Formats: sequence, structure tokens, C-alpha cells
Amino acid sequence: MTTCEQTLANSSDVPVYLKLAAVTMIWGGTFVAGRFLADSLSPLLAASLRFLLASVALLLFLLLARVPLVRPSPRQWLQLTLLGFFGIFFYNLCFFYGLHYINASRASLIVALNPAVIGLASWLLFKERLSGAKVAGIAICIAGASLVIVSRNPQLLAGGTDAWIGDLLIFGCVLGWGIYSLFSKGLNQTLGPVQTVTYSILLGTLMLWVTSAVRGELSVAALAELGTQQWLSLMYLGVLGSALAYIGYYDGIRKIGATRSGVFIALNPLTAVLFGALLLGEQLTLVMCLGGGLILAGIFLCNKPLAQAAKRGIL
Repeated sequence: MTTCEQTLANSSDVPVYLKLAAVTMIWGGTFVAGRFLADSLSPLLAASLRFLLASVALLLFLLLARVPLVRPSPRQWLQLTLLGFFGIFFYNLCFFYGLHYINASRASLIVALNPAVIGLASWLLFKERLSGAKVAGIAICIAGASLVIVSRNPQLLAGGTDAWIGDLLIFGCVLGWGIYSLFSKGLNQTLGPVQTVTYSILLGTLMLWVTSAVRGELSVAALAELGTQQWLSLMYLGVLGSALAYIGYYDGIRKIGATRSGVFIALNPLTAVLFGALLLGEQLTLVMCLGGGLILAGIFLCNKPLAQAAKRGIL
């Protein structure tokens, strides 16, 4: 590939970067929205409602856009069920129940390992080449995210005797999201991001609701007591934080790969802090700003194509 062709390819990726940044900003806002629901609904019922709204939003989108749901093959159904289980059902169970044992900041620190896990798994399973720039970018992203999280709550490493259970559960989130990110590649190419996300969320939502029913956590009384703020939070979590954001993330994976898309997840704690400062009056510190700068530098380094280095075989 010539330098001119490389430059054109790079410029065509800019909309993808902007979309992934927007997705991360939306996911950062879900932490704030989740706070408004924490005292109103059980974790499992909240997750079930979130993805029910996401399912409705996706089906309405397909209806308005006049995009029919395709009929997956038996192999594709198996793959979609795998994505729905790990990306929706398993992830949410690990996340919500993990928070019973450890605080949100400590959980965020573990979730910040996502880019490294996705990059390593891509290299091991799919032979995706990890350049020195990508490895350095991932490491800098994790360092920046850690700075943001630790400076927000210096006591996050404090935990009770059962804290290891919470750590293990939250690391289950990392594994679940890694599987959801990596094993979508073939489906993204054949079904497309919209169909893949729709089916995986529908299947994951079904699993959540069946589990809620079996555990006896479906409560009409709890729904009747929800106020406007809680319903708006659920709408944000379901429509923006799940339906639209998942499509944007999958589209990014389809266009630039799981590793380069995955590093944008490091923006989650940064955007959560910014939303907390804007909406909840939380204080921003110099260390937080430094961590944010490291995150942005890491994302840039991981996604910055170095044409000359590529020619020398370094990348």
C-alpha cells in the first residue's frame, strides 16, 4: 500500500473513531443513569427492563427503516445465542452481583482491563498482529484509566473478606465482553451489525426475563413506584446505552477490528467522571485530567497508522 493509499484509508477511519468515542460517552453516562435506579429496583429486574427497552427500540428501528429481520442459519443461531449469553446475560449477572461485594470504583478498575484482554485474545485466537504501537497504546490506556479511577476513589482497593468474590465476578464481565466483541466478526460480515446486535439482545433479554421469573424478582408494584427520573434513566440505559451504542460498537469492530475498537473502552471511566462533574457536582482533580490525557494518548497511539514503520515490518 502506498503512502497516498494509506493516508486515504486513515482519513476514512475518522468517522469510525468519532462514532466509537460517542459510544463511549454514552456508556459513561450509563453510570450516572444507573445511580438513579440503584435504590428503586433489584439489579436483575433493572437489567431485564433495560434490555426489554433496548429490544423494543431495535425492533421499532427496523420497522421504521423497513429493514426485515433475516433468518439466520442454524450455525448463526448458535453464534447469536453465544453472543446473547455472554454479552448480555452473563455480563449483567456478573456485573450486578459483583457490585454486592466490591464498590463501583474497584469494579471499574477491573473492567478497564478489557482492551488488554481483547487484544491478547485477538492475537492468540485470530492471529491478529499486535504491533509495538498497539501494545504500548493499550498499556497507556490502562494506566490512564487506573489513574482516573484511583484518584476518584483512593480507597477502592479496600475490601471485605469476600472482596475476592466480587473481583472474580467483575472479571467475568471482562471475559464476557471479550467474547461478545471477538466472536461477532463473522456475523458482522454476513448479517451486519444491526441484525447481529438485535438478535443477540433479543436472546439475552429472554434469558434475563426467564431468570427474573424463576427467582421471583418480577414486581409490578416496584414498576408502579418508579418516578419520571427513574423511567428516563431506564430509557437512556435501554435505547442509548444498549440499542444504539451496541450497534455503533459492533460497526466499529467490523470496520477497524476488535483490538482498535476495544481501546476506546478505556474512555469509560473518563466520561463517567466528566458526567459526574457536570451532572452530579463531583470534583475534577489534576490527576484525573492527567489520566484522561494518557487515555487519549493511548487510543491515538493504538490507532495511529505509521506508514513508514509498516513498510519496515515493525507494525
